[in-house]
Parts: sequence; structure tokens; C-alpha cells
Amino acid sequence: MSKATYICIVEAHQIGLYRFALHFLGNDEDAQDIVQDVFEKLWLHKDRIDEGGVKSWLFTCTHNAMINFIKRRARFDYLHSIEVNAPNASERFEFESKEIIERTVSMLPPLQKSILLMRDLEGYTYDEIGDILSLNPSQVKVYLFRARMKVKNQLKTIHYFA
Repeated sequence: MSKATYICIVEAHQIGLYRFALHFLGNDEDAQDIVQDVFEKLWLHKDRIDEGGVKSWLFTCTHNAMINFIKRRARFDYLHSIEVNAPNASERFEFESKEIIERTVSMLPPLQKSILLMRDLEGYTYDEIGDILSLNPSQVKVYLFRARMKVKNQLKTIHYFA
């Protein structure tokens, strides 16, 4: 892979990868770090990566990097910010719809969260998501259905208490 090809790949995919990481992690700096690390890995392994499958490789690498990041963060007890408890009355009125949905999505297991974001935010097909995450399309559909049901049920619970 030439330097010019690498630059074209970065320009073509950096926004999508950043958006995916930002929605997954919920933190701008962490998302930027993950994307930067992924592009660094791409450059380091440029001779071993097929240019035709680079998009799939980038999203797979980003997904794995985010999972590893969360595991490292959990080891240091930084994951206290994700709580399952329903907000109290004063907090309910402070949240807007977007914030409630983002918080609900943040509670999903990592694989379901990735699939939901790739399908609903990035617009990937079931086959593309399956390629990225090494799943078959029917598994992707099942995980997506479960993720959507969890979000729906959580939103019903929040709406019920509102």
C-alpha cells in the first residue's frame, strides 16, 4: 500500500470510524485515540492488508480496540459512570430525548451495541456487519433484534416512570 493510498483510505473512513467509536464509547477523546490507534495499525500492517477489504478490517480493528479499551478501563474501576438505575424525578426532567437514548444504548452489551450502531447509525448491511464481526447474517439479525428490544423496554420503563 502506497502512502497516497493510505491517505485516501484515512480520508474516506476516518469520519465513519470516529462516529462509530464516539457512539460506542461516549467520549470524544477516547474515540479520537481509538481511531488514531487503528490508523496507526493500518500503516504498520499496510503490506499485509488487502486494500479491497480495508473497510471491513478497519471496523473490525476499531471494534476490537474499543472492547479492549473497555476491559482495561473496567480493571481500573472507571466504569462506574454506567448505571442501570432509573433516574430520580429531578434527573428525568433534565434529560432530552437524545440523551436518554444514548444512555440506554450505552447499557447494551458491547457486541449488541456495535451491531446496533453499525446498522442504524452507519447503515451497514447484515452481511457487512457479519464480515466485520465474524458472524453470519442470521446471528447479526438476532443480536440486532435483542439490542432493539432492550432499548425499547428500557425506554418504556423510563416513559412509565416519567
